[in-house]
Amino acid sequence: MLVAGFPAGAWGTNCYLVAPAAGEECVIIDPGHQAAEGVREAVAKHRLKPVAVMLTHGHIDHVASVVPVCGAHDVPAWIHPEDRFMMSDPEKAMGRVIGRPLMDELTIGEPDDLRELFDGAALELAGLELTVAHAPGHTRGSVTFRMPEQADIPPVLFSGDLLFAGSIGRTDLPGGDHAEILDSLARVCLPLEDSTVVLSGHGPQTTIGRERDTNPFLREVAAGGRGGGPSAPPRRGM
Repeated sequence: MLVAGFPAGAWGTNCYLVAPAAGEECVIIDPGHQAAEGVREAVAKHRLKPVAVMLTHGHIDHVASVVPVCGAHDVPAWIHPEDRFMMSDPEKAMGRVIGRPLMDELTIGEPDDLRELFDGAALELAGLELTVAHAPGHTRGSVTFRMPEQADIPPVLFSGDLLFAGSIGRTDLPGGDHAEILDSLARVCLPLEDSTVVLSGHGPQTTIGRERDTNPFLREVAAGGRGGGPSAPPRRGM
């Protein structure tokens, strides 16, 4: 399996291109701010053919390049219905004005073909098996994408802004809920094998086993906690 990832734009959001191997079809996960050029370079370098754009949630730092990327490759995008409104109204999702000149360089709106994701959906795209888990808390429509173990490759979780190395997504923006994100961590992450590789929306890759041992938020839910959470602040993405 090939995973080509890079941090994009002002928020350093991780964009991933995932394919069975170089020279084959791929899916693109979370093409955020200024990601279009990075996608173009990765497609050319690895001789890939994009077939879909997959979105872990609707914040502008994860969807800002969806329209140009979908247009360049004539592919659909997928998002959970509760976050769909954010693509056309990103400032409402943030609860504040983004401001100029940043807004002037963003492509606001939906691509021509936008499809909806639902909890438990099993998608077969580009020769890949992707299982969707609804994981609200960072936003109401946050999802993760899980890929099963393949030969010598461990399972992979594209966690969006649910789980980071050492932290979790912020919950202070509209649609965020701390108790809800803890429930999502318990339901979506805790049952996974320790070997599961976590590729998140911001920061370095990690594993479920490492986070189970060291992440204060995951340790809290593993111990049955549902309170205010550890004193360590969540990583601040969007």
